[in-house]
Amino acid sequence: MHTNGPLAITRNERLQICRELASRLHEVYGDQLLAVGVYGSVSRGTDSPFSDIEMFGVLHDSGEDVDLSYEWSAGPWKAEVDVRSASVLLASAARVEGRWPLTHGPFFSPLSLYDPHGFFPRLREAAQSPRQEAFKRAIEEVLVGEMYEYAGKLRNAHHIGSHAYLPYLAMEFAHYGAMLIGLHHRRLFTTGALVLSEALELPERPEGFDRVARLAMSGELNDPAAVVNACEAFWDGLVQWAAAHDYTIHSTRIPF
Repeated sequence: MHTNGPLAITRNERLQICRELASRLHEVYGDQLLAVGVYGSVSRGTDSPFSDIEMFGVLHDSGEDVDLSYEWSAGPWKAEVDVRSASVLLASAARVEGRWPLTHGPFFSPLSLYDPHGFFPRLREAAQSPRQEAFKRAIEEVLVGEMYEYAGKLRNAHHIGSHAYLPYLAMEFAHYGAMLIGLHHRRLFTTGALVLSEALELPERPEGFDRVARLAMSGELNDPAAVVNACEAFWDGLVQWAAAHDYTIHSTRIPF
């Protein structure tokens, strides 16, 4: 029996809290408030007894951009309310970065609690607006900024015998590998808990991804040789995958 939060609450209780928070946003921001929406598992109707609450409070644009995030625990439950100017939120929705497959779901399917001016359809349009070039750039940034760097860390850890670091690296290899696959297909993942399993269902996966992903999902990361071999094989597969799809990993010696 759990006595400290998070505690189990029903979906109806969670929705009632959302309505209470929406009412509070109206009190605080008054005529500045443009829209209020819920995102995450609550908006999808997949929330579980211990799920938290995530909401947007959207403000009319004025002379100064607003970009605030309130995140707190009330004891049995936790909530996060992002209060942003409309233009700030629209710009975020239109931006593609390395974790786009996991972070941008809220822009596509918020549960509207207040939207008299039709802001949320505009938000979805902004999220659908990036061109293929933006996804290519994000993929190349992950290939160099994360995967190449993790390959170096893996080899350093193996070289000096720092085996305790290897399970973490395997998890990062799997996570960012999934991000690359999602970006390549411009597909969103449902939730962090399903990133690896959903990535395994997509086609054109780099050679070696399946092995690393299943290793991470199994939790069997206590064999240093197996972890190193799986990650190295995946890195080799990534290099081949990048070449096949014209994603650049290596540039000129000094590109500026």
